[in-house]
Amino acid sequence: MFDAHLRPLIDPILGWAAARLYKTNLTPNQITLGGLGVGLLAVPALWYQAYTLALVWILINRLFDGLDGALAREWAAYGRTPPASGGFLDISADFIFYGAIPLGFAVANPAANALAACFLLVAFLATGTSFLAFAILAAQKGLETSARGKKSFYYIGGLAEGTETIAVFILMCLLPTWFPILALIFALLCWATVVVRWLEVRDLVKDPGL
Repeated sequence: MFDAHLRPLIDPILGWAAARLYKTNLTPNQITLGGLGVGLLAVPALWYQAYTLALVWILINRLFDGLDGALAREWAAYGRTPPASGGFLDISADFIFYGAIPLGFAVANPAANALAACFLLVAFLATGTSFLAFAILAAQKGLETSARGKKSFYYIGGLAEGTETIAVFILMCLLPTWFPILALIFALLCWATVVVRWLEVRDLVKDPGL
């Protein structure tokens, strides 16, 4: 919901950082994989209930997630071809990371958190599936958008996007005893996002049966 509104604020900062990264030997895919590795460190931190440390890994992961795309655009600006697998790796890493955080809270306190974590993971599965399925349909229809920055494929919006997800993860780390409630609320927001996307698909393909 807020991703498109934050792009004008975030992109200049990421562009400045990417211009400096361009002078190194790092590739966008290396940034992506490095960010995933850092993000997954949040799972053992959550397991040991080191919530502040987990929050640090989460924030670094999100920084890397912005830098890989910015570096790819920097490459393109100088005539270098960004890795063809960049979009695939980026979205794959994102979904692995998003799923790992509820898992970390589940193992931190199974009795209190496991059920809520499972409910949230199913909601993530639904939003992720609708997100990628819409991207396939958008490609078939020739749809394009740059509202969330220049992407490898169509990024459909929703009530629960990346900004909202990270905001909830931050709240969970700051208020770990509230995890079940926060997970339930955000899962419902994810399901609302799925319903909205289904309606958008119905309108797009003019399918009254949907």
